[in-house]
Amino acid sequence: MNLYMTAGTYDFLERLAEKHSGENMVLMTGEDGALLVHETEGKTVFASPRKYEVLESVGELGNPGMVVMNNIPVTEEGKPVFEYRFKNRAGKIESSPGFQAIRVLRPIKSNTYVILTAWADEAAFENWKNSNSFGKSHGAPKEESGPSIFSGKSYITKYYISE
Repeated sequence: MNLYMTAGTYDFLERLAEKHSGENMVLMTGEDGALLVHETEGKTVFASPRKYEVLESVGELGNPGMVVMNNIPVTEEGKPVFEYRFKNRAGKIESSPGFQAIRVLRPIKSNTYVILTAWADEAAFENWKNSNSFGKSHGAPKEESGPSIFSGKSYITKYYISE
């Protein structure tokens, strides 16, 4: 499965989604404008998207609520280690109240992985952030020898899906 993202004005992306209504697309808005996400086994209809391979997929995207994307730059050498850690994660987020979906996304032409989570609302996300399961999964990493697998600081982007 692949996931593609493209940014633009809300009106333009809304028309694009309507034109391709048979495709699995989700339109969302954030501080920096609108984003259209396309999940497909095939190619995208976007002219110049950000491209990702879906490593893990739980739940359905597209329900009204909040989407949080944790953007994590990883070195080329660190990619296998990073993916191993995610494949062996506890998976407790799925049982959090208000959780809707998660996508672990491997970048096709960049070094920034995206952990996309969808929530019923911002309160559900904040409650999870303050939970024990978040603390266990995001606590201080164990001391490791060797170079860091990260090529930069991670950052969060938030979007909202309306009805």
